[in-house]
Amino acid sequence: MSYRKDQLLTPKQEAFLASIQHQSFIPEDSDVQDLKAIFKNILSKGMHGICFSMYEDGQEPGDHITLEQVRRRMKILKPYTKWVRSFSCIEGNEFVPQAAKEEGIKTLVGAWIGDDPKKNRQELNALIELSNNGLVDIAAVGNEVLYRNDIPLEQLKTYIREVRAAIPKNIPVGYVDAYYEFTVHPDLTDLCDVILANCYPFWESCHIDYALTHMQQMFGQALGAAKGKKVIITETGWPSKGESLGSAQPSDINFLKYFINTQNWCQQAGIESFYFSSFDESWKVGDEGEVGAYWGIWDKNEKIKY
Repeated sequence: MSYRKDQLLTPKQEAFLASIQHQSFIPEDSDVQDLKAIFKNILSKGMHGICFSMYEDGQEPGDHITLEQVRRRMKILKPYTKWVRSFSCIEGNEFVPQAAKEEGIKTLVGAWIGDDPKKNRQELNALIELSNNGLVDIAAVGNEVLYRNDIPLEQLKTYIREVRAAIPKNIPVGYVDAYYEFTVHPDLTDLCDVILANCYPFWESCHIDYALTHMQQMFGQALGAAKGKKVIITETGWPSKGESLGSAQPSDINFLKYFINTQNWCQQAGIESFYFSSFDESWKVGDEGEVGAYWGIWDKNEKIKY
């Protein structure tokens, strides 16, 4: 999920968030060294899930990535997470669930659905094959397809039905999008076994002081649309560097605050979440500006930031 003007917080919304007694898991007067220590402690205990970043510097989607590269990065993540999430099933992305299973990590595997019918067919076939080979714990048919307006809703629903019919019934099938899309499209929600919601206060220009509160509201909206189905936060995070967006400011301190608050709250509330992201990826500058390259817990050279 990235910048979208119609989702920016209005002044009234900002005032509302500011009026709420915001919850924080950070002791008052904590400095950056305190935050780094809390961050390391949380990470050492392990996250529920993390989004897998495929691409080294100089690589981008469309490049074919080797199994060796995926395995190397998976070994870095192994001590810190129970689950990984992938975004595609072709061009080397199919190695992500394989490498994860080798390390005993569970998988949320996504087929990337876009505006190219030929590639969509390759993605769907690969997701079905990976699922039937026992490499998929949750199958996601598309990521933010409606957000990007890549294909019509009815075509997306057809794809979801196809995957649901073609893979073992014990594998939940869902679709990933911004949290509010599940309210807008209840018929799509009905098709999903699990609701997979992306929640980004940053991209809605939210100040870090109210970011946890806003993320909780996002989750609550998806939960309300889910009609009793499980809701998983499939992406949430905060950039450590780059351009500000309204009241949302990237920085090391804000990155640490957001990570600490969201990880603690999800654990306390029993909410499954996937942090975005594992490694910084330089190619994202083209889509999102400088800020797009700095969402990782590890930098682009695979060194942990804090």
